[in-house]
Amino acid sequence: MTVSDAYSPPLFSIAPMMGWTDNHYRTLARLITKHAWLYTEMLAAETIVYQEDNLDSFLAYSPDQHPIVLQIGGRNLENLAKATRLANAYGYDEINFNCGCPSPKVSGRGCFGALLMLDPKFVGEAMSVIASNTNAAVTVKCRIGVDDHDSYNELCDFIHIVSSLSPTKHFIIHSRKALLSGLSPSDNRRIPPLKYEFFFALLRDFPDLKFTINGGINSVVEADAALRSGAHGVMLGRAVYYNPWHTLGHVDTVIYGSPSSGITRRQVLEKYQVYGESVLGKYGKGRPNLRDIVRPLINLFHSESGNGQWKRRTDAALLHCTTLKSFLDEVLPAIPDFVLDSFAFKEATGREDLFADVRRLLPPPYGKESSKALERMPTRPVILDEEE
Repeated sequence: MTVSDAYSPPLFSIAPMMGWTDNHYRTLARLITKHAWLYTEMLAAETIVYQEDNLDSFLAYSPDQHPIVLQIGGRNLENLAKATRLANAYGYDEINFNCGCPSPKVSGRGCFGALLMLDPKFVGEAMSVIASNTNAAVTVKCRIGVDDHDSYNELCDFIHIVSSLSPTKHFIIHSRKALLSGLSPSDNRRIPPLKYEFFFALLRDFPDLKFTINGGINSVVEADAALRSGAHGVMLGRAVYYNPWHTLGHVDTVIYGSPSSGITRRQVLEKYQVYGESVLGKYGKGRPNLRDIVRPLINLFHSESGNGQWKRRTDAALLHCTTLKSFLDEVLPAIPDFVLDSFAFKEATGREDLFADVRRLLPPPYGKESSKALERMPTRPVILDEEE
């Protein structure tokens, strides 16, 4: 039994987003949903290793954030092994390896992220190294392809090789390929076409593995549609950041079938204020500052009465407020009481038929001849540090 077995299954998870899914945002998200799986921002293994004396500021989180997944990236096996061991003290429920980030900082100079999909043998080795240094489950997040390496069989080769060489049995699939030159990370989230048919074909061709779908899903209604169509899990990103209340507020009831918590945004802010005051400046040199702590709150009243004034007051208040209490005292009058004290009503927006025709578009099955992909891969030694 893994630690993650103690929690609801990862039917719904919040994507790791650089600069966004920090400890502050995850604290807010957990106040709204008790069951969604939370992911950290991607942390390079080198960062964890080189910041060994300052790990709390990168890896610490409150116990109520469980279930929580640490996403790491990197290409050096020694650093991946050491970073995993250092993270063990923090008790993450899973460790996820990033094979999907198209950022030039990662796939270019860093030589990891989505670029690793072109080296599945290494990814399999890396996952074995990570798994051998932790008791947590290990997973991979990837794209459906990279540049011109975007055929369904190439995706299957990647899945087959990684799962054959390591204990990895769960893949989070962003259903767009990555274009590593000519497109920014934001363009890579919208310009390459979504190919949901590749994802659902993986369910058919790898029945012993688990797959979570990611990309282009913007509401709990659409997440539920994916699950009803056979996905083992659904991951949402920007939608839950830009509209946290009207997405996360429905996860527990719609996805997990749990009773509504009955929490209001006024109560969420009261709890978040306690958290914010406790961490303000905690790590020295003014880190985190008030702006860091307030940032996850900006979209809490998305599309509600008073939202525009709330955002204008926020900009002004951050110029002079020094505590979260003083900030909230100044900006909250912009929001009517009926908004502050209302519950998350049942969500009715979203494309319930998003995956209705996907089975008709499935590519041909991954042939048995493709199972020889592992034999075609060159053998490379796994290099570990002396402690191994």
